[in-house]
Amino acid sequence: MLQPFNQLMDYIEAHLTEEISGKDIATIVGMSDYHFKRMFSYMAGMSLQAYIKNRRLSVANVELINGAKVTDVAYKYGFQSVEGFSRAFREWSGFLPSEVAKNHIQKTFPKFTFFIDIRGGVSMEFKLEKKEKFHIVGVSKRVPIQFEGENHAIIELAQSITEQQRKEMHQLADLYPHQVLNVSYDFDDGYLEEKGCLTHMIGFATTQDNPFDDLEQLAIEESLWAIFPNQGPFPATLQETTAKIYAEWLPSSGYEAADLPGISFTKFGDSSDNVYSEIWMAVKEKKV
Repeated sequence: MLQPFNQLMDYIEAHLTEEISGKDIATIVGMSDYHFKRMFSYMAGMSLQAYIKNRRLSVANVELINGAKVTDVAYKYGFQSVEGFSRAFREWSGFLPSEVAKNHIQKTFPKFTFFIDIRGGVSMEFKLEKKEKFHIVGVSKRVPIQFEGENHAIIELAQSITEQQRKEMHQLADLYPHQVLNVSYDFDDGYLEEKGCLTHMIGFATTQDNPFDDLEQLAIEESLWAIFPNQGPFPATLQETTAKIYAEWLPSSGYEAADLPGISFTKFGDSSDNVYSEIWMAVKEKKV
């Protein structure tokens, strides 16, 4: 199940001096490059882009020690200028390329290999559920991408909802869970490095069309959904579960993520120490 991931690592290794396209990634791993990159970031603790950059700089380090010219190495590994290469190399190693070449300073970043690490015996609770096409009706805005802690831009979005909008959303809500949903989609490329923005919608699930001018409507196509219930401190438990879905469940599940928004909801009570949440991921069977 992890063989395509290791094949991609081999492919990257053989093409460090070339541009590696999203089409190449998708062909090798058998899923969209967007979903693989998102999975990779959770599994590896860094973006795929950062991994490729680090491998290029590591190999460049070896070539500099072996006598290669800084200018030749810079352009060989895709940098547009010697200055840009020198800046990136110093940020990575702490030294200028010329210092490394002169003093034979070695820093390495090994090639990644994926394997299954069985530990702890902690299982993930989930269920698969087919959902017909439905709508999310609510309000949305572009917010900064943030993996941990409370996203203040999302809090501000929630606080901006008027009583009239709340009344209208409740009037339309006719589907489970009959309460506020958080919906994320349209991620910038910077998602992989916790940079850039995504569109976040706060709203309710409905079968109805939105008649209100002060609300937006997002269509969610028919799909199979993997639903993950979780309970614990908010938002840490929700974020930890999301990471486990991508790093542990998805690679071994026989499914891959479908190109639909991510959905979650949280039942807030008197305390944030033991909060119930659900994460919904649209999935499809992985092609063998």
